[in-house]
Amino acid sequence: MKQTNFLENAVNHKNKPLAVRMSPRNFKEFAGQENILGDGKLLRRLIESDNLSSVIFFGPPGTGKSALARIIASKTKAYFEEANAVTIGIADIRKIIEAAKARTEVFGKKTILMLDEIHHFNRLQQDALLPDVESGIITLIGITTENPFFYINAAIISRSTVFEFQPLSKEALLHIMESALKDRENGLGSYKVKMSKEAKEHLLANAVGDARRLLNALEVGVLSAETNAEGVRVFDISVAQESMQKRAFLYDSSGDTHYDHISAFIKSMRGTDPDAAIYWMAKMLAAGEDPRFIARRIIICASEDVGMADPGALTLAVSAFNAVEFVGMPEARIILAQAAIYVACAPKSNASYMAVERALSEVKNGKVRGVPNHLKDANLDGGKLGHGQGYKYPHDFEGHYVQQEYWTDPVEFYTPTKESYEGKVRERLLGIRKKKSKI
Repeated sequence: MKQTNFLENAVNHKNKPLAVRMSPRNFKEFAGQENILGDGKLLRRLIESDNLSSVIFFGPPGTGKSALARIIASKTKAYFEEANAVTIGIADIRKIIEAAKARTEVFGKKTILMLDEIHHFNRLQQDALLPDVESGIITLIGITTENPFFYINAAIISRSTVFEFQPLSKEALLHIMESALKDRENGLGSYKVKMSKEAKEHLLANAVGDARRLLNALEVGVLSAETNAEGVRVFDISVAQESMQKRAFLYDSSGDTHYDHISAFIKSMRGTDPDAAIYWMAKMLAAGEDPRFIARRIIICASEDVGMADPGALTLAVSAFNAVEFVGMPEARIILAQAAIYVACAPKSNASYMAVERALSEVKNGKVRGVPNHLKDANLDGGKLGHGQGYKYPHDFEGHYVQQEYWTDPVEFYTPTKESYEGKVRERLLGIRKKKSKI
C-alpha cells in the first residue's frame, strides 16, 4: 500500500505545472530575496534554528513567499498546517486552534499555521486568530500580495515580524529558467531545447519579477515548440510571444532603450504633448517598467518644467506616486496617465530649476557670505552676542512685508516667467525688488 501511494504521488507530481514541480525545496535552490534570506540575515537564522515566531510575508506574486513557507515546513519540528483564507471560515479556524492546543498539551508540540492570502480575512476572522497567536499556541505565517499595514489588524501586525518580498531580479529569474531547462526530474531537462537570446530576453523582461509567470510561459513554450530534424525544440521569439501572450518590445530595463524611452516621455511632457507622453508611458508599462520609476520622473518634471507656473502639478504628482504605491498595477496605469497628462498640459516654467542652479554656482564659485547678525538664532547665545537683535518680523507690518537685509551683496537667481500663476508671482516680486533698489 505504501509503495502504491508513493507511485501515485510521483505520478501526480509529474502532472503538476512546472512552477509547482520546480518549487525550491531548500535554501540552495531558493533564488532571490537575499536582502532577507542571505547568510546571517535574521529570517534565515530564525528558520535554520527552528525558532521562527509569527511572521507576515508580503510582496508581488511569484516571488517565493509560499515556497519559503514550505521550506520552513520541511525544516521545522513543529506541526505545519496550511490553509487559504479564501476557502476557510471562523469554524475552520477554531478547529485548527483546538487541534493546536491539544497538540501542545499532549505532545508539547507547537503548530505553525501558513495562512495564504490572509488579506481576504475580514476583521472578525483575524480577531479569532489573535489570542492564540499572542499566546503562542499558533505561530502564524501570513502570506499576502497586499500591503499588510492596510489589510491586516494592527494587533496581529504588532505581534508579527513583517518581511517584504521584492520582485525577482533578472539574474534570479535567469537562474530559475536555466535550472528548469536542465532539471531532468522536475523540470524540462528531458527535452532538447534551443532557445534564442531574443526569446530568453522576452520571457525575462515580461515575467515582471514573477517566477511563476516565467515558468508557466517556459513550459507552454517548450511543449508547443516545433521539433526540427535533429529532435530539437526551437524556442524562438515568436514562441516566446505566444507563450507570454505578449508582444515583444525592444526595451531593456537597464540598457540604452530604457533611458531613451524615459527621455522621450519627459521631453513629451515638457513639450506639452500629452498624446506622445501617454504613448511612451504605455510602452514602458507594457514592457514591464516599474510604475514607481515612471511616477518619480513625473514628480521631477512637475517641479523642473512646470514649477511655479502651476505649483499644483507637484502636489498632484506626489499624490500620484503615493496612489501608485497603494493601488499597484494594473490600476496604477490610470493614476500615472492622469498625472502625466496634467503635467504635459500644464503651463511651463523652469525658473525654479534655473534659480537653484545659479545659486549652487554662486555657492561654489562666488563670494562667501556669512549669516547677518539680525538673522541668527537668538536662542543659542543667551542674549550675550546680540544674535537676532534688530530683526523685523514681517507680519507686524502692512502687507506682511518690510524692507530688510537677508544677505550681503545680493544677486538675483530667480527670474519668474509670465506664465499663469508665476505671472502673479512675477508682478509682486518685481514690485518688491523696485522698492529695494530705491534704498
